Amino acid sequence: MRIKVEHLTKRFTDTVAVDDFSMDFESGKLIALLGPSGCGKSTMLNMLAGILPVSDGHIYFDDDDVTDMPPQKRGVGLVFQNYALYPHMTVLENICFPLEIQKVNKNERIAKAKEMARLVHIDEYLDRKPKELSGGQQQRVAIARALIKNPRLLLLDEPLSNLDARLRLEMREEIRRIQQETKVTTIFVTHDQEEAMSISDSIVLMRSGVLMQEDIPQVLYDDPNHVFVASFLGNPPINNLDGYINDDGDFVLDDQSAVIRLNEKKGTKGEKVILGIRPEAITIGPDYNTKAEILERYTMGKEELANIKIGTAELRVYISRDQDCRKGDVIDLVLRDKGVFLFDKTTGKRL
Repeated sequence: MRIKVEHLTKRFTDTVAVDDFSMDFESGKLIALLGPSGCGKSTMLNMLAGILPVSDGHIYFDDDDVTDMPPQKRGVGLVFQNYALYPHMTVLENICFPLEIQKVNKNERIAKAKEMARLVHIDEYLDRKPKELSGGQQQRVAIARALIKNPRLLLLDEPLSNLDARLRLEMREEIRRIQQETKVTTIFVTHDQEEAMSISDSIVLMRSGVLMQEDIPQVLYDDPNHVFVASFLGNPPINNLDGYINDDGDFVLDDQSAVIRLNEKKGTKGEKVILGIRPEAITIGPDYNTKAEILERYTMGKEELANIKIGTAELRVYISRDQDCRKGDVIDLVLRDKGVFLFDKTTGKRL
């Protein structure tokens, strides 16, 4: 089912949580709503579910305007951060409960619950109570309970936040598998950019209630339209340097302590800009055009990371393991074509 929102706005007295938001959510895809805490992503999810009323705008499920439709009539499945399982019920009873409310025949709902349990790989735990399950198993129960209603739309509100790192990795892969098997349009709210980039078909990145950019994960990383987008995606984060463009079209730090040669001359002379350099976008070698000092070098498993200093600016960069440079060495470097961006200093927009 395709979801369309037009000029969607949500106000809480003087606070605008979602601001004139418009886009289409493609049918049958897993879409991540990504952004920092307080950006409006959970508010958006609650408006789609019908839990929160809309201040302005419209929500369409395919061609149906559901803006004022009550939650129980929207055909939405919800999975929350805290699972919200009934502690006195078994796994089977928890999964069955939505169908029991709908007065579905007992044999039919049990058969359907077993089918959902097999889908999420918890069919061997049907007689257990929630307290006898791990966090990941409880999350699978919550997903099965949401899916048993055969929802038109599945909404997941930070469902992995309560899990440890290893279990989160396992569960996000499971969520991807389940979504691909069911083909239910799924919107996944998270503040974790690694989660969003690893499992989603597309990412909707929000800030202060505003849609900043929407695209497939790799495009958001490789082709950000704003300094916020470039800064939010990536670990280690992008290096942002304040400066201006000189007569040759190259970048000069604000305090004029260094000039960095740019492969693409995009700015205009004297223009105040932010130069964004991803850690992997620097090459170290002899006779290159910018000098830098190695401040520290770290081994991080299969990768080597270094802190370097160009003029007064400090950057994080990846270096080759066989690169012969140590703390205190002065090196030559050059920027690659990919992973280097110029942003307008005032608006933050990409040049």
